[in-house]
Amino acid sequence: MRKKVALLAGGYTGEYVVSLNSAQQIEHQLDENLYEVYKIIINKTEWYYESKSGQKIQIDKNDFSLLVDGDKINFDVVFIIVHGSPGEDGKMQSYFDLLQIPYTTCDATTSAITMNKAYTKAVVKDINGLNTANSIQLFTQENSNTKEIESQLKLPLFIKPNNGGSSIGMSKVNSWDELQEALNKAFAEDNQILIEEFIKGREFTVGAYLEKGEIKVLPITEIKSSKEFFDYEAKYTAGVTQEITPAEIAEEQTLKVGEIVKSIYSKLNCKGMVRVDFILQDFTEEFFFIEINTVPGQSENSIIPQQVRAAGMKVKDFYSLLIEEALT
Repeated sequence: MRKKVALLAGGYTGEYVVSLNSAQQIEHQLDENLYEVYKIIINKTEWYYESKSGQKIQIDKNDFSLLVDGDKINFDVVFIIVHGSPGEDGKMQSYFDLLQIPYTTCDATTSAITMNKAYTKAVVKDINGLNTANSIQLFTQENSNTKEIESQLKLPLFIKPNNGGSSIGMSKVNSWDELQEALNKAFAEDNQILIEEFIKGREFTVGAYLEKGEIKVLPITEIKSSKEFFDYEAKYTAGVTQEITPAEIAEEQTLKVGEIVKSIYSKLNCKGMVRVDFILQDFTEEFFFIEINTVPGQSENSIIPQQVRAAGMKVKDFYSLLIEEALT
């Protein structure tokens, strides 16, 4: 009997459209012989399923069920592909935990911690072989004393919202004259921001997932952007960024990355698929942590599908694996 899968997409942030693109790819790939898929769209005003006839059917939030043609649909598992809030920050995970419905992502606690860049850095900073950039966390704009920042950190700097993904509200500061504008931009997206010293080097990202209790690491991707850094435009505008999978990196470094990523996955108690971003610093060849993404993009040309194919796997089989892991 086919499992009933709720493919949860949308969300409450600027990544809404990105989530819908991810869901479209996943829906196309999921094995129809194994799964009966219902794409559920959530936004701030409604949660609904759109039938083939175009009818919007609202979700009953009391038990996350649907009434379709007089039949009540209860779901065996939820495939969460909501980027940002509430699908990546622990809110939906807490809701499904209460209803005892399994899902494909990290749990509520891990999702909440990893959504906060500064808290995540505090957890992973002691991992062997991994470095973190010097940084300051600000909680309100009123406390953004530029002179104090100048006294504690060295240029250039990255300014970014502490919660959120896709680098929305992020800036690179090359001179102190640019600092205030960058702070304003970040605080427009979040009431907490992170200010980090810039680490010059090559940027990489790598996916990881759990299979039968074993942490598996996917092939590494190198990010080469024509922009100064990998911001929202660089991520989602064709031609701005070159993504090389597998990355041209020494085997020794590849093995080292694998161990670091497994340690990050384990220490943060991750589940499902995640993607870790890091910098290989010029001259020192040291790895610096950037962030972890617990609901990485899944459009056809997104990085995780690239890495899955580079590993010799079919994307369809990979998604089935994620669902079966959630069910067990």
